[in-house]
Amino acid sequence: MEGGWSARGELLLCLTINLLLQGRGDTFTINCSGFDQHGVDPAAFQEVFDRKAFRPVINYSTPTHVNISFTLSAILEVDAHLQLLTSFLWINLMWDNPFISWNPKECGSINKLTVSADNLWVPDIVIVESMDTDKAPTGLTAYVSSEGRIKYDRPVRVTSICNLNIFYFPFDQQNCTFTFSSFLYTVDSMLLGMNKEVWEITDTSRDIIQTQGEWKLLGINKATTKMSVGSNVYDQIVFYVAIRRRPRLYIINLLVPSGFLVAIDALSFYLPAESEIRAPFKITLLLGYNVFLLMMNDILPASGTPLISVYFALCLSLMVLSLLETIFITYLLHLATTKPPPMPLWLHSLLLHGTSPMKCCPTVTQKGTKGLGLTPSHLPGLKGPVELVGKVPGPQEAELNGRTGSTGSQQEDKAQKQHLVGLWVQFSHTMDILLFRIYLLFMATFIITVMVLWST
Repeated sequence: MEGGWSARGELLLCLTINLLLQGRGDTFTINCSGFDQHGVDPAAFQEVFDRKAFRPVINYSTPTHVNISFTLSAILEVDAHLQLLTSFLWINLMWDNPFISWNPKECGSINKLTVSADNLWVPDIVIVESMDTDKAPTGLTAYVSSEGRIKYDRPVRVTSICNLNIFYFPFDQQNCTFTFSSFLYTVDSMLLGMNKEVWEITDTSRDIIQTQGEWKLLGINKATTKMSVGSNVYDQIVFYVAIRRRPRLYIINLLVPSGFLVAIDALSFYLPAESEIRAPFKITLLLGYNVFLLMMNDILPASGTPLISVYFALCLSLMVLSLLETIFITYLLHLATTKPPPMPLWLHSLLLHGTSPMKCCPTVTQKGTKGLGLTPSHLPGLKGPVELVGKVPGPQEAELNGRTGSTGSQQEDKAQKQHLVGLWVQFSHTMDILLFRIYLLFMATFIITVMVLWST
């Protein structure tokens, strides 16, 4: 009787150990005989397929190691207003399933098979920055090796949030992140790693990237972090993707036309200040520049204040200032030739000592207003020759003045008027020269800035 209970006990113990150690040894080896002749038998993998709802580990306290890599194949859109980056990725996941193994020698040297991913356990790896649902295609397959190594590739269109800085638009460089993490499993159940080096991911992405549009890939870096949510800690891999905008389109469509309009406005200073076509010409340029800004408004970023917007505002301000200066000079010349007011002493001193005409500037005189293009016929109200800088009357004029006192008084008043006219005309042309130099300084600064930003 005791021998019978002893035999039964041994049998129960063997069955218990068998159940506890199910899957070890030959239990997990798939019978693949005939695969090379009759194809793969689904029944050979049925036991593996039945376990797809559970993480494939023998000891459940052992974390699953998942290796992650990706290839950036396209940069589809960068939305500065919504701060979103839309890209196309090929995500590669790799992990081990200890319940899958077979002997390649028994299977006609078959080392790798393709299995529908719907029949396997797949890690729930997500991109934390993703702002859209997963748009990966369904019905994908995975490669399964004879050692139980599973490689799963899936293409996905990712719309992710990215902190965009558009101040240097269109010479801006953006740094976006792709953070890969498990949605459910903590570090106790899943650890993340990489099966490729970062430089391999960068080189592969540059080689196969298919879009030659607005953005180009500069480089990819990575960092490994841990994310704590309450008492749970999740493993993460953060990839930093640096992209740069190709500015050629914006230079041709925005900066070059704007520069031409500003240059034409600067050249209009070579028109005589007293010319009647100068003010209408500047008004036409100003209206054309406003139409240009309205047409190009859709190309500019919808949010923020980029540097190019400051440049457009400065160009518009200079053109408005140039028009106001032309109107003021026209009024000043009219006033100087009809009833010239006395010039303040401080302005007279500033005119004599603070400014000096130069040969390189438009409408500049070397002596009086002879070189200004301002002839007596140009000045309304003056019907005879005028000397714009006061002179001491000659001997003949002094003799005539001595003959008649009234005639002398008229000549003196006329000389004083001519002297005031000359001072005000010189002041108006000095203002022209000053604003012209400001234009030249602005254009030189603009060209140097564009060259520096484009080269760096």
